[in-house]
Amino acid sequence: MAYIRTFGEIPGNPEGTPYVSRKALRLAGLHAHNQNGISGTEDEGADAIVLNGGYSDDRDEGDIIIYTGHGGQEDRRQVADQELIEGNAGLARSQMERLPVRVIRGYKAKSKFSPTKGYRYDGLYRVVRHWFKKRDDGFRVLQFRLEKITDAETLLDRPQDIGADDPELKSATADPVSRTERVTRQLNRKASVVRNIKKWHNNVCQVCHTTIELPGGPASEVAHIQGLGEPHNGPDREENALCLCPNDHLRFDYGAIYLTDDLKVIDAKTGQAIGALRTHPKHSIDLRYVRQHRSYWTK
Repeated sequence: MAYIRTFGEIPGNPEGTPYVSRKALRLAGLHAHNQNGISGTEDEGADAIVLNGGYSDDRDEGDIIIYTGHGGQEDRRQVADQELIEGNAGLARSQMERLPVRVIRGYKAKSKFSPTKGYRYDGLYRVVRHWFKKRDDGFRVLQFRLEKITDAETLLDRPQDIGADDPELKSATADPVSRTERVTRQLNRKASVVRNIKKWHNNVCQVCHTTIELPGGPASEVAHIQGLGEPHNGPDREENALCLCPNDHLRFDYGAIYLTDDLKVIDAKTGQAIGALRTHPKHSIDLRYVRQHRSYWTK
């Protein structure tokens, strides 16, 4: 039977269900492969991963997982750099499109959250970030941060009862879009940092030197150079922040552009400078964070 890629829960396979083998997972429709850790493609995205001790770089903290991509191994030894292709690219696609990823834990993973035998489906996660990491052996691997989608989510499939007797309103809400109520954990960012960065740059992107004009006034986004939170733990300070338009914010976070020590903006695909970062006298950028960000994407 051909595998049908499905994003989200698989009917009849609730969270916590055990499986005796990888074949059993595949036959249940939870994962496409008997060996590969990532079930996914660059075009479709990744619908599932297996944590089973394949990489010592993995970290499992329960609701937060640092997962190492696949590739570059022979006999369980890293012999080459990993690339953003195939299943790795599938996880990146899931990050961009916010697709849920099923996490399956295996008995070989050295984690207190792993089963003692076989495999277990442990719920839905989202990929929130990815980057390259240079290992102690000199090879580069891709890493992905996944965060669990809370169990507190509830789909509201029916329209509210208010005005239900009104035939026009009933017709308008006969086929409503389902709603999801979420309880999530998030970092508490300092409002003063965002306010200062936007004010100093007057909402002008430091990369493309443009601003977004909206009916309510000009708009921009504040991006952190060294990411906040685990595993990067960058500080929430002005020296670690940039004022960017949405396009360049996305490009910066995904490594499509990065900065040199003299604050030139480099196109990662061509390796060529596309301009100088726009600066402001009050906005001092700490090169430690620039170098850290650059290390995620360059050799």
